[in-house]
Amino acid sequence: MRERLLKRLEYINQWRMKKISNRNFLVVLAFVVGIVGGLAAALLKGMTHFIASSLQDDVEWHYKYSLYLIFPLIGIFLSVLFVRKFLRGKKLEHGITPIIYSISRKSSRIDFHNIYSQIVTSALTVGFGGSSGLEAPIAYSGSAIGSNIGRFFGLSYKEITMLLACGAAAGISGAFNSPVAGMIFAIEILLPEFSIPAFIPLLISAALASVISKLLYSEPLFHTATTGWEVDALFFYLLLAVIIGVYTVYFSKISQWVKDWFASIKNPYNKVWISGVSLGILIFIFPALYGEGYITIQQILDGRFDAIVKNSLFADYKDMAWVVICYTVLTLFAKSIASLFTINGGGNGGVFGPSLVMGGLIGFAFAFGMNQLGVVQLNVPNFVMAGMAGALAGVMHAPLTGIFLIAEITGGYTLMVPLMLVASISYFINRAVMKHSIYTKVLAESGDLLSYEDKDRTVLSMMKLRYVLETNFVVLKPEETPLDRQSDIIHSKRNIFPIVDDSGKLLGIIYSERLFSILLAEQEGKDKNFAVLAQKPNDIILENENMEVVMTKMNRDDVWILPVVNKDDQYLGFVSKSSVFNKYRGLLVRQGMYLE
Repeated sequence: MRERLLKRLEYINQWRMKKISNRNFLVVLAFVVGIVGGLAAALLKGMTHFIASSLQDDVEWHYKYSLYLIFPLIGIFLSVLFVRKFLRGKKLEHGITPIIYSISRKSSRIDFHNIYSQIVTSALTVGFGGSSGLEAPIAYSGSAIGSNIGRFFGLSYKEITMLLACGAAAGISGAFNSPVAGMIFAIEILLPEFSIPAFIPLLISAALASVISKLLYSEPLFHTATTGWEVDALFFYLLLAVIIGVYTVYFSKISQWVKDWFASIKNPYNKVWISGVSLGILIFIFPALYGEGYITIQQILDGRFDAIVKNSLFADYKDMAWVVICYTVLTLFAKSIASLFTINGGGNGGVFGPSLVMGGLIGFAFAFGMNQLGVVQLNVPNFVMAGMAGALAGVMHAPLTGIFLIAEITGGYTLMVPLMLVASISYFINRAVMKHSIYTKVLAESGDLLSYEDKDRTVLSMMKLRYVLETNFVVLKPEETPLDRQSDIIHSKRNIFPIVDDSGKLLGIIYSERLFSILLAEQEGKDKNFAVLAQKPNDIILENENMEVVMTKMNRDDVWILPVVNKDDQYLGFVSKSSVFNKYRGLLVRQGMYLE
């Protein structure tokens, strides 16, 4: 039955390729990606909130303190168990970074299982109290939807990349019911170089996903009413922007430290215990860390400024303003640790949501604190929203996404000027210290990031040594002489010969010019073996070196070809400038297709 269905679909696809151009068909597929992405977003939100409500609604608050110690641990454990038992060795990656890597290095191919595995594991993680966001998993799931649909219909790299971005836009749009923010997210993060036609598929996917998600799961993420902003508060918005910018630098740095620390722990179940128990203790002290944290932000937006303390161990002090402020600051820093422990300890989620929560807490602590000084009376909800936009802009290096996302999900379009100022200043502060965002730093360091400022370097970084390795060379043995291999030498189409011993170790090279001189009796040495005649190459290339290093070695000694060896000095082949240039031209064409 399955084979018949696949054959039928293949027949339809062949008919489509004859009748409909890929450009028009891309618009049709954008509709499909938008609908499926919206369904995935609604499913994820529904599953997560069902798990969370089932755990919370039937439990009295005084019992929850003890249960907080085990809920997050259970959620992370179930996520790890799902990956190890159901994915059968397939890798489950987290966050936006793997999506960018897929575009740069994997021809925009994302494994099919990410369509459902991202949803299941993130719902378990966050539903059981993991302190992370759902936005990265749903963006990953949406990207997998777009990628696999594009691959199924045999589209080009450029078209698959566009559908991948459509899927990510649909995921963000469906998660937040914010189509404009979803589209801008795809452009800023996944398609930094785009053309106007790219708007059409992205708009379609993001809009449809928002409609589908709203029909199936109509509960808004935030609801607030704002009456605008006061010009007199402008200085304080600027001050808030600086504070948030500095905090995003701290968060970016500590995220790498936590990631490296967890990477040093080899046993995945040890990661579960460490992260789960630590998270349980943190949530026990700071209940606002449970799950995404959006409920606390909504309560603050509603004017319930004591909400963050109300259900904690310090509830008796909820009427003391400075206790609320200090407790909020502690919660802020605890949120940074809790979210990173959740993600790196085996749970699935992203820093998208935690960034919003942390920004909102900074905005609240700042405005509420200023009001307590009596110098000025600031509109606290307005500063909460501005803080959310600033944190997102700084952490993700996506100021437009931060601005329009907050404007859409809060209805705060009257705050566009403060949102723009706080987001842009926070972004520039983070960018001045951290050249790359939390998503792209690792890729940039490994040379796997597409860069549009230095296209030559980018194309070289995309090139793998194994793809330009040439092996059609006559291999000479050290005990042999030129006369022994006279026929092979004369008929060889290459002008260089590697001399390799029985263990495969490269002993040296010899050029055809010298061999011909010896064979024609112009030089002595017909009876000398190649161990004596071997020449040391100008340099050697190690198999794990990147192409920038290869070209540096070639240009340094002005050589056209160099031998390649592994870590044990065993001969693998040669790499030449000709093969590099041929591959370079092919990748340049491909990159040009991406940028169109």
